[in-house]
Amino acid sequence: MKNFTVITLGCPKNTVDSRHLINELTAEGFLYVEEFKKADFVFINTCCFINDAKEESIDEILTAAKFKTDRLLIVFGCLSKRYGDELKKEIPEIDALFGVDETGKILNYMKQFKEYSGKKLQEFQYTAEPPTYRYIKIAEGCSRRCSFCIIPEVRGPFRSIEPEKILKEAEKFISSGIKELILVAQDITQYGKDLKGYGLPELLKDLCSISGDFWVRLLYLYPTEIDEAIIQTVAENDKIVKYLDIPMQHSEERILRLMGRRGTRKDYLKKIRQIREAIPGVTLRSTFIVGFPTETEDEFQRLVDFIEELQFDRLGVFKYSREEGTKAYSLKGQIPESVKNRRFDEIMKRQALISLEKNRALVGKNFDALIDYVDADMAMARLYCHAPEIDGVVILENVSNLKAGEKLKLLITEAYEYDLKGVIVS
Repeated sequence: MKNFTVITLGCPKNTVDSRHLINELTAEGFLYVEEFKKADFVFINTCCFINDAKEESIDEILTAAKFKTDRLLIVFGCLSKRYGDELKKEIPEIDALFGVDETGKILNYMKQFKEYSGKKLQEFQYTAEPPTYRYIKIAEGCSRRCSFCIIPEVRGPFRSIEPEKILKEAEKFISSGIKELILVAQDITQYGKDLKGYGLPELLKDLCSISGDFWVRLLYLYPTEIDEAIIQTVAENDKIVKYLDIPMQHSEERILRLMGRRGTRKDYLKKIRQIREAIPGVTLRSTFIVGFPTETEDEFQRLVDFIEELQFDRLGVFKYSREEGTKAYSLKGQIPESVKNRRFDEIMKRQALISLEKNRALVGKNFDALIDYVDADMAMARLYCHAPEIDGVVILENVSNLKAGEKLKLLITEAYEYDLKGVIVS
């Protein structure tokens, strides 16, 4: 009894947590398997950021419980931290529950089942992640108090991860052939605020000094904290892809204040202009929330106008999710779901047109690309302007002799709303 699998839900930070757990368990002699039916232990890493994420986590737990047979079901992560007592009561098939950042407790729990085979599986390679990229978590928790977000309560205050640990992990990935490092945290612009004289620009420069042909991608930058040093570092280092994910959440100051967010519409417009002037060809992604309590029709339309004006290359929209334990939960003026749905649809339809126009501008141009997936007659690649799992892809047809993980040059031949088609440049 030593095989285990890990089902990961939620954000890339959970992907990193699952990877670390897998590495720790395999070092202790347990064997990772990808197939549920081959596992003696089923771990589910859960999310509770919004209601949809909670429902997905619960559905996954119930499915695993249904087919449990003689397997052990172990649930950990954000949902367990927040709703542990309820999960124990409602789903008794769960054998053990752990919260966030409790790998040590999980290892202690697993020791009672350990079978000593005479050697540890030190050479094991975790293969569930794609061969092209790896997420690297550079900080834990969050100290901001956005009124709609439960993350600070679940993951605790912001803590930077030591640069030595980050750089060691990065070097390991690059030496193994990984072509892209994706830095993630709740807000990577805060990195180093709790360290002495070492911040995000310094970390980026150290990462870029690692030898090898690879990309560095930045996700989740707080808009008002993107300073000149960060912008200059991105602009000057070729290994850093010219892609910034800047969640703004809204454009109107009254709503931003209710959300507990800093900045104003004027601040955001100025910041985007500054970034585009300093980093030619930069791809900008943002996310917004529609249907926040008391959001008027006029404020929503001004948000739409803001999005039209800035012409983001990539855009994500969330319908406000009323989460227990957040400041916004008790706000009056909750918006009906039908109104949230209409506002969501309107923005997404407009963004689809913007995205199509942006993609059409790429047709006829050559780009470096990473191959993420290959099957018998089709491959999927990404350009610098595509973050994995959230943006579109480049579809390659009638391919042969390609391998996932390769880097090559493509000519873009066709454009759609979110995806592209291309051919390999000989």
